[in-house]
Amino acid sequence: MPESEEPRAADGDGEATVQTEEPYLNDENAPEKPLVSEAGAPPLSKNAQKKLAKMQRWEARKAEKKAQAKEQRKMEVERKRREWEERLAAMATEEEKEKLLESRRSLRKERMEQRSREKDEKRERLCGARENGQNVVVDLEFAHLMNPNEIHSLVQQIMYCYAVNGRCSSPAHLWLTGCSGEMDDQLQRIPGFDKWIIEKEAKSYIEALQDRKENLVYLTADSDNVLEELDLKKIYIIGGLVDRNRWKGITMKKAEEQGIQTAKLPIGNFMKMTSSQVLTVNQVLEILLKFLETRDWKTSFFAVIPQRKRCQGDAEENAEAEDTLEDDQKDDEKASKKKCVEEEPCNC
Repeated sequence: MPESEEPRAADGDGEATVQTEEPYLNDENAPEKPLVSEAGAPPLSKNAQKKLAKMQRWEARKAEKKAQAKEQRKMEVERKRREWEERLAAMATEEEKEKLLESRRSLRKERMEQRSREKDEKRERLCGARENGQNVVVDLEFAHLMNPNEIHSLVQQIMYCYAVNGRCSSPAHLWLTGCSGEMDDQLQRIPGFDKWIIEKEAKSYIEALQDRKENLVYLTADSDNVLEELDLKKIYIIGGLVDRNRWKGITMKKAEEQGIQTAKLPIGNFMKMTSSQVLTVNQVLEILLKFLETRDWKTSFFAVIPQRKRCQGDAEENAEAEDTLEDDQKDDEKASKKKCVEEEPCNC
């Protein structure tokens, strides 16, 4: 189902190679062959190559903005440090200094206690989801079709998934299946990943959930079945593949070969997309979580799908809601790096 357009290092960073037929190996007049992407993907059309170049420029701008933001944060920390030192130096007596220091220590202690409470509450919610929550699988068996940059992009999406799920009042129970090789290596580099309250399986979902195969539902935009409602008995699968534009129909084909159900989100019933209904893994999960909370697909789509992916009429209709969404997305990115990586061991 999901395809990456958002943090998509996907079609951006894979270098194209030129295919040649054996008779032309040393022939200067050999006909030019179409460019292909890595991992033996089909040749890219001219339109696809233009999109690829556009995405590369977008990635470059994104990296530049990220560096600027990092430098801005560094300057802000330094400014606050100087202000604190100046304030401390302005104290006339040692007694005043001690009172100021004690006040700061007390505030820090309160913050630490608050964070501890939030961690405990989050752990309770996630452990409860293991027993009673909606099961959602991220299928990681496509790693061999992605280059390291694309795998890194998918790992970032998974971090966002865990962060947003942990903040939900009624979270889902997440599964990572087919977690091996380079994908597993990159996930293991996340500090605290081994303490995440999820199911991590090197086996495929078919093997890990073989006793519940009749309840497996692969979410793919290529399905003819529209998902009207979420069923707690069902286990919804999200394809972990960045830049599926190179591999059209791959998740649908996989599900059909395995004989499991498929469904697509009812996006077309509520909004028009500027292009294909392509979403990242974390966006699909956020939509499912929002629907579990509201039981309203339209609210869920407009709360999650970025304005740039919607047609003008839909975007204007929900402009005010989008302002709030952008702030939430920034908070999600910050929280995913600060909160999702330092979990305590789970005893549930």
